[in-house]
Formats: sequence, C-alpha cells, structure tokens
Amino acid sequence: MRRPRPDEREILATGELSCAEGLVGDDWIRRPSSRTVDGSPHPDMQLTIINWRLLGLISVDPDRMALAGDQLAADIDLSVSNMPPGCRLRIGDAEVMVTGEPHTGCMKFNTRFGADALRFVNSAEGRALRLRGLNAKVVVPGAIAVGDVLAKIDFPYG
Repeated sequence: MRRPRPDEREILATGELSCAEGLVGDDWIRRPSSRTVDGSPHPDMQLTIINWRLLGLISVDPDRMALAGDQLAADIDLSVSNMPPGCRLRIGDAEVMVTGEPHTGCMKFNTRFGADALRFVNSAEGRALRLRGLNAKVVVPGAIAVGDVLAKIDFPYG
C-alpha cells in the first residue's frame, strides 16, 4: 500500500523499494519527523510492516485495512524476540532491515480502529509482539509484489 499524499492510499499489486525513497511514490520522503533533530523524515522509519492477521482483526471491513497506513502487511511473527533490530528480511528482489524505532498506535489509529484496538496494540504485551507493526529501512533496492514471501535472511548477534 502506498500513501501518495496524507490520508490517501493506493493498493498496489507491485512496487519498487528504494534505499533513498523507501516505497517509491510513498510520501514517507516528505513526512516530517519529531524524532529527527531537523524534522526531516526519519531514515529508520521508511517502511512499516504490520501483521496481516492483526490487521484483519481490528478492521472488520477489508476495505478499511489500508487505513492503518502500513506499506506492507505480512502473515509473520513480527515480535521483538523473532525480529530484533538489525534483522534483515527479503521481499521479492529487495531486502529491508528491521530498525529499533518503535511503531506505536497513535490518535489516527484510535480514530480509525477505536480506543480498544489502540490499548491492545500499545499494551506491554502488544509492544513486545509488535502488534502495531515494525519499522524498517531498505538496504537492497528491488521490485516487490503482492504474494512475495517475506523471509528472514540475517539475524543480528549481540
């Protein structure tokens, strides 16, 4: 899913991941961040990946799934213990690296999915499981497509 402008969503069959832009055509590159000194887009927050099953749980209507705003949805364990910062993932021809920047539910998430969903994903267990998803950055550019397997290819060591 690509966000060309604030509050707009494009469901893509294919996309291109770039080290400079994240998902090509996504507005991440233009989004200011409160987590950078100069307010520029945070380099460790290029892409967000959410668990597909959690997304289906909180958005009963499949047409509302894109409202979460995550570029990628996958049926995989996104927990901190399974995918610690530094873990690399292959998606299609591209590779991304899980970063340490937390991805938490915010007021937009509350408005779109409700206070119960926000409390659920932001609970201590929800954060450990990364129910709201994880942040990643592109480390090898390439093409991706719906149906591509998201696979762990490298694990960070202490």
